[in-house]
Amino acid sequence: MRSLLVISLLMAGCSTSPDPLPKQPDAPTSQAVVTTLGKDLDKTDHRVGAALVVIERNADKPKVVVAESRLAQSYLPAPPEADVAFAMARAIKADPLDYKKQMEFGRKLATAVTLAWEKLEADQKEAARVSQLKDARIVELTAEVERVKAQASKDIWSLTGAGLAVVGSLAFAFGGGPRVGLPLLLCGAFCGALPHIIDSPAFLYVAIGTAAIASGLFLWWLADKVSDDVQDKKDEAEITKDE
Repeated sequence: MRSLLVISLLMAGCSTSPDPLPKQPDAPTSQAVVTTLGKDLDKTDHRVGAALVVIERNADKPKVVVAESRLAQSYLPAPPEADVAFAMARAIKADPLDYKKQMEFGRKLATAVTLAWEKLEADQKEAARVSQLKDARIVELTAEVERVKAQASKDIWSLTGAGLAVVGSLAFAFGGGPRVGLPLLLCGAFCGALPHIIDSPAFLYVAIGTAAIASGLFLWWLADKVSDDVQDKKDEAEITKDE
C-alpha cells in the first residue's frame, strides 16, 4: 500500500520529495509489551534475590535453607545438568578464589543484561516514534494523491471548456453564426466553471434547492396533466350526452 502511494505520486508528477524517514529499530512499537515483560522479569529477579538473602541470613537453619532454595528455583527455569555439575564441583572444592571469579563474572553478566534491557526500551520508544512518522507520512501522501487527482479533474474540465470555446469561436467566424457558436461558448464557459461551482460552499445548498424546485415543477406538471385528463373526460362525457 505504501509503495503504491509513492508510485502514484511519481506518476502524477510530484516535483518535491519528502525528507527520508529514519530507520525503524527491530523492536516492538507497543510500550505495553516491553513494560509488562519488564515488570514480570523484575518480579522474578526480586523474588529470587530475596530468597537468597533469606538463605544467607538463615544458614544455620537447614529447613529454612532448603525451603527458600526450592522457592527460588520455582521462579527459574531448570538449569542444564552441566551447569549443576560445575556448581557442585565448585562447592566441593570450596575455593574462595573460584567464588570471587564467579561473583565478578555474575556482576558483569548482570550489568550486560541491564544495559541490553535499557537498549531494548530505548529501541521500543524509537520504533514507536518512527512508526508514528510513517503513519503521518501515509496520511500526507494520501492527501497529496487526492489533491493531484482533484487538480487533474479540474484541468480536464478546463481543457474541455477551452476546446468548446475555440469550436464556438470558429462556428461564429465560419458561418455557423450565433445559433451554433453561442451554445458552444456557453457550454465551454460552464465546463470551465464547473470545478469551481462544485468546490463552492454554496454548491450543496444550490443543488438541494434546484432539486426541490425541479421536484416541485414535476409535481405541478403531473397534477396539471391529471387535472387536464379529468377535464377532457368530463367534456367528452357531456358531448356524448348532448348527442
